[in-house]
Amino acid sequence: ANHPVQELASGRVLISSQNHGFAVQESSLPANVRVTHRSLFDGSNQGIELTDAPAFSFQGHPEASPGPHDILHLFDRFMASMEDRRHA
Repeated sequence: ANHPVQELASGRVLISSQNHGFAVQESSLPANVRVTHRSLFDGSNQGIELTDAPAFSFQGHPEASPGPHDILHLFDRFMASMEDRRHA
């Protein structure tokens, strides 16, 4: 199903294809993890990133592109991170 998800850093609302019945509880996250995306349906955590390492995750199917390529930039971010590590 399509869900509106807010990208917290930019405030953008993205449409994400999702099919899950669970989410990581924000209160369980260690200090080096921050929430990056939040569901506008129920306020649940939809994305996290490490503050001390190049790692992030997204709760949904970014490859599905239910909106006009709304989540495509996550793949760009991943590829840029891999290139940075390759040249480090």
